[in-house]
Amino acid sequence: MFQGSSALLLDAKGRMTVPSRHRDALAIQCEGRLTLTRSPDGCLLLFPRPVWEVHRERIAALPMNARAWTRIFLGSACDVDMDTTGRILIAPELRQAARLDKDVMLLGMGSHFEVWDAPTLVERDQQAIAAGLPDALSNFSF
Repeated sequence: MFQGSSALLLDAKGRMTVPSRHRDALAIQCEGRLTLTRSPDGCLLLFPRPVWEVHRERIAALPMNARAWTRIFLGSACDVDMDTTGRILIAPELRQAARLDKDVMLLGMGSHFEVWDAPTLVERDQQAIAAGLPDALSNFSF
């Protein structure tokens, strides 16, 4: 179960270092084999490969009226492997799609991660807070 946020930097080649607290779990769970794809939210989704394979099958089975989203999810998917120092290379097309520059945020979302352009995430969070709680959370409490 992945959770929490990490402020990271992309290097000049577009590589991101997976934080050590997640690196060990990913090495055990999927031998560092990961898949990146686009999200409708404007970020990238980073999956351990076995988790992605389950989603990939579900996406491939979507009806024809969802073909555009099938194309976005599957057509953008890129398999990546962590190197010995825990870095992954984010393809230029994916960096461009998510507007990733240098400062990125890695968010643990349970079974996978979101990779955000840091300023974009701040803006999105501010918009969500200003909009207030959605109905789905109206009875939620800690």
